[in-house]
Parts: sequence; C-alpha cells; structure tokens
Amino acid sequence: MDLTLIAPVGALIALLFAVYNYLKVRKADEGGERVRALSEIIRKGANAYLKRQYKTVGIFFACGFALLLILSLIKPQGANEGLVPSLTPYAFVTGGVLSGLSGFLGMKIATSANGRTAAAAEKSLNKGLRVAFSAGSVMGFTVVGLGLLDTTVWFILLRYVFQLDPSQLSGSMITFGIGASTMALFARVGGGVFTKAADVGADLVGKVEAGIPEDDPRNPAAIADNVGDNVGDVAGMGADLYESYVGSIISAIALAYGAGFAEFSQMIVPAVLAVVGVICSVIGTFFVRCGESTDQKKLLSSLRRGTYIAAGLFAAGAFPVVYFILGKEHLGIYGAVVCGLISGVLIGYFTEYFTSDTYKPTKRLASDSETGPATIIIGGLSLGLRSVIAPVVIIAVSIIASFLLSGGSLGEGMAIGLFGVALSAVGMLSTLGITLATDAYGPVADNAGGIAQMAGMDEKVRERTDALDSLGNTTAATGKGFAIGSAALTSLSLIVAFTQRINAMMPEGEKVFMLDITNPVVLVGILLGAMLPFVFAAMTMDSVGVAAQSIINEVRRQFSEKIGIMYGTEQPDYAKCVDLCTRSSLKQMIGPSLFAVFAPVVIGLALGPNAITGMLCGAMISGFLLAVFMSNAGGAWDNAKKYVENGHFGGKGSKCHKAAVVGDTVGDPLKDTSGPSINILIKLLSIISIVFSYIILNFYLIRL
Repeated sequence: MDLTLIAPVGALIALLFAVYNYLKVRKADEGGERVRALSEIIRKGANAYLKRQYKTVGIFFACGFALLLILSLIKPQGANEGLVPSLTPYAFVTGGVLSGLSGFLGMKIATSANGRTAAAAEKSLNKGLRVAFSAGSVMGFTVVGLGLLDTTVWFILLRYVFQLDPSQLSGSMITFGIGASTMALFARVGGGVFTKAADVGADLVGKVEAGIPEDDPRNPAAIADNVGDNVGDVAGMGADLYESYVGSIISAIALAYGAGFAEFSQMIVPAVLAVVGVICSVIGTFFVRCGESTDQKKLLSSLRRGTYIAAGLFAAGAFPVVYFILGKEHLGIYGAVVCGLISGVLIGYFTEYFTSDTYKPTKRLASDSETGPATIIIGGLSLGLRSVIAPVVIIAVSIIASFLLSGGSLGEGMAIGLFGVALSAVGMLSTLGITLATDAYGPVADNAGGIAQMAGMDEKVRERTDALDSLGNTTAATGKGFAIGSAALTSLSLIVAFTQRINAMMPEGEKVFMLDITNPVVLVGILLGAMLPFVFAAMTMDSVGVAAQSIINEVRRQFSEKIGIMYGTEQPDYAKCVDLCTRSSLKQMIGPSLFAVFAPVVIGLALGPNAITGMLCGAMISGFLLAVFMSNAGGAWDNAKKYVENGHFGGKGSKCHKAAVVGDTVGDPLKDTSGPSINILIKLLSIISIVFSYIILNFYLIRL
C-alpha cells in the first residue's frame, strides 16, 4: 500500500468524527424561547464580525497572492534555488482559506451549542459537559482533519502530478505554511482584540462601577462579551492551532530528506504519525464524562482521563510506524516522538498547576485580593514569571533528548538529530484532536453561563456552567501551553530549514554563514529578534486598550442617558457595543499583523542572512518566555476571580471580588490576545524569511 494515501484517509476519519459530533450537538434540546433568542443574537453578531473580518483579510491575501505570483515568475521553479517555488502562491491561498474555515466552522458549532449546553446543564452537570465537549470536538477534529488534508493533498500533487523528486519536494513544502500562519495571526489578533475589548468594558463598568453581576442583561456589553468568546476564543483559536499543527508536520517533512530519509514513504512519516494521533484522540473522547460534583479536581480528572488515554494509545501506536517505515536502526526516533508527547503532557500539567484554583498558586493569588487591586496585580505578575521555569526546562530537556535519541551529533549526525527534534513537535501535537476539544469547550460553557444568567434560569444551572467555565479557563491555558511549546520546537526546525535553503542557493564551495556567537552581526540579529515579541505584544496590548476605551465610554453613556436600564424599564443597545468592537478590532489588527510580516524582510535586506538567523533565534527564545508568562499570568488572574466568586474572601460583590475583577481585566489581553499571538509570530518570522530567502541572499551578495 502506498503510505502517501494513509494521511488523506486519516483526514477523512477526523472530518467524519467532527460531523458525528456536530449531529450529536444539533440533536440536543435548544432550551426555552428566551434561551433560543439570546443564542440567535450571539450567533448573528459572531457571523457579522467574521464576515467583515474575512473581507478585510481577503484584500491582504489578494495582494499577498499577487506579490508571491510575481516573485515566483522572476526565477523558474528549481529544487532548492528558486526565490519562491511556483506553487507557493496557491498554497498560500489554500492554507489561509482552510485555516480560516476551521475557525469559522468551530465558531458555527459553538454558537449552536451554547444555548443547548445551558439547557443540558439544567438537567445535569454531565449532560452539560457532554454537549459542550462534543461542540469542542467538532472544532478539534475539524482542525486536524483540514490540516492533514491540506498538507497531504499538496504532498500528493507535488509527487504525482508535478513529479518532483524528494529533494525538490522538501524544498517546496517548507514554504507552504505561510498562508496558515498569516491567517492565524489575523484571526488571533482581531478576535483577541474584539473579545477582550468587550470583556474589559463589561467587567470594569458593569461589575466594578455599576455593581451588577457578570452577564447581567442590563449590561450593554454583555452580548458583545459573548460574541467575543466565539470570534476570539473559538474562531481565532481554531486558526491558531491549525497553523501550529500544519507547521509541525510541514517542518518535519522538509527536514526528512536532509536527514537521509530520501524515500517518499519515509518523508510522509510525520503525517502518518498524525493519523495515529487522530485515531487515538477519537478513542479518548469516549472516556470524557463526569458526575454531579462541581469540584474542580474531579472535573479536571474527567478531562485528563480522555487526554491521557489518547496519549498512551499514541505512544503504543507510534512504535510500529517508526519501526516498519524508518527501520529498526532508527528506533531512537521513536524515543524523540515520545519525548515530544511526554513534554506536551508535562507542560499541560504545570500549566494546570499554575492556573487552576484547585492548586496553591492561584489560591494564594486570590488571597492577595484582600489588600486590593495593586497586590493581586503584583502577585499575578510574580506567578506568571515563575511559571516559565517548568516549560523552559521541559522543552530544553526534550530538545536535547530528542536530538541524541535520534542519533544526532555535532557533526555529520546533526541533520538526523534535528529531524528528531522536528518529530518531537509532531508528537507533542499528535493528540491535538482531543486536546483542542478540551480547550474549545470552554468558551461554549462560558457562553452557556451568560445565557443562563440573562435568561433567568435556575441558580443551579449557573453554578454548573460556572464550574464548567472555570475548568475551561484551565484547559484553555493548557491548550495555549501546547501551542507555545510546539512553537518553540517547530521554530527550531524552521531556523534549520532557513539555513539549509540559503546554503543550497550558494555556488558550490562557497559559504555565507558565520554563525559564531562573537560575530557582531549575529549578536545584533539576536537582540533585534528578542525585541520583536515585546514590540508586537505592546502593539496588541495597545490595540485592546484603544478598543476597550470605546466600549467603556459607550457603556457609561448608556447607563447615564438611559436611567431605566438599571431598573429594567429600558433595553440596553447591545448592537451598538457589538458594532464598536467589530470596527475597532478590524482596524486594530492591521498594524501588528503587518509588523510581523515586514520585520524579517527589512532586517534581512538591511543586515543579511547571518542577522536573520540570529533574529530568528532571539525571537524564538524571548517569544517563548513572554508567551508562557502572559498566558499563565492571565489564566491565574481569571481563575483567582472565579475562586472569589465561588464564596471565598467575601464572594461576589465584596471588595476582594472587585480587586480580583481588576486583576482579571489586566490579565485578559495577556492571555487571550498578546500571549497566544506570539507563538504564531515566532513561526511566521521564520516562514517569511524562508519564502524571501532568495531576495535576502542576493541583496546581501550584491553588497559584498
């Protein structure tokens, strides 16, 4: 059997399972008339935002396609020497479209499931969990299904239709991630700005100033907040994880040839491993269930059961893939795959430890609210900074272990060792189907709680949805941890691919790289690269701040001009807040996105390939640390607020609660806008550098 055909079969399995879960969600009870009406309002708002976002992004993609097409015509397609392989413009479009489509489909099912989750939670906690988790599974398996489909269809076209040899194919595939990365950045930044602007406005004016509960129907920003959960935490996250998944597979395929695996059946091993992960993830989903206890440890264990079973099955299933395809002499590569898998599990565990209110760090952070907003902000910053230790050590050990186990050495064995590191990233994301399902279910549960509050459902329903929402905050942080960890491993692979591409374009016997750490150009590149994530984070934080100010002012205006809102005699203008968030987020996403696209080109043209290599290393290191810090600090602030709201330190409405809300508000843009966008940034910098490597090299040689 041609192993190339296994991957599309795996993609079909994932997509069929997504359809199965979609039908299961659609069969669930939609709830009462008020629940259905609120769900419809949220659905229309989310659809309207995405429609306008895709129009804006479509203009950028049209310009990008034209530019890549022109560049591909400058130099005929060659194995490793062309500017841009001639098919890259088309892969740019397919990657962007499928990345956006995965987020859009996930958002569609999320907006269908939020009211159904509230109705199911009215019956039991487990029923609510199952509906929300099934909706998350649609997202998870749509992402892996479309990602595998995009990657392997291009692999098949390059092999059979364009008849490229393995060397040419590996050189072409590495550029194909640019579309997915670009779309992911727009979706994450735009969606993140929308959801956090609405969230900040709703919390600061509604909770802190007006003293009304979260998701109170009197809050003009309540609907915008719920819409934001879908466009940011679902659609944006789906595009983000699609890019991570595809990037890990493509980078491993690209490095396979240089590692000595010159047969097509060997080069496709990363995709075959992904198929094994799909099957294991499907099995794992059937083990996710819970009782009626809202205890967070018990709820966490119900989700862990499914993810751990999937991980264990994958560890067993990956062995025959490596043994029979790569050969028993390369069994060490299996160890590299398992290293990535274990690293993902460990990163998930330590992320839970620092962000879940079932553990000491977040409980201690909640206690800081007793002395006001300043101390809880200081405590959250400290917690986030400490939380980087474990992921850094885990990734460092994983890189070294994967390199050595694969047979790597600082000589002729360098290539195979780096291929092992690339496969460890595939191993880390191998069970993304179920991992993303546990992440994507969180916004559904959050929306369900908001609908339950606004629809006036029984308080017990809100207690159950709050328990699911709190768990969702933890699983969302875990999902970000997976994405950030895999980004570090994938970025290393892409840096290697960039150096290989530059070397392949040099005349025989000549070298361009002088990557000694004492080379001033390399040092300057490292410094510039380390700066880029900080500047990008500042731009995205500013974007949230600008958008949030417009919502805060609008909510204050409505409260002051429509006195009857607080007494229930006048209806808030929800649509105005949704429209403000939409216009602000679409405007604010452009600057950071263009910065990420043009920065590597400008630095490359100014300083050359050595500086670009240093820049990519600096961005990977500082970006990884900054993303972990931001995501974990934000997640801890969020769950500290939930911990107070559950009756600790005075509960809802107390001074401690108001302090915790301020801390949560500070953490919102960190964990849902800037932090998760940085892992896309560090990979996009590498891919842009690879795509424009011919221009960068020739401009450098002309100056010599």
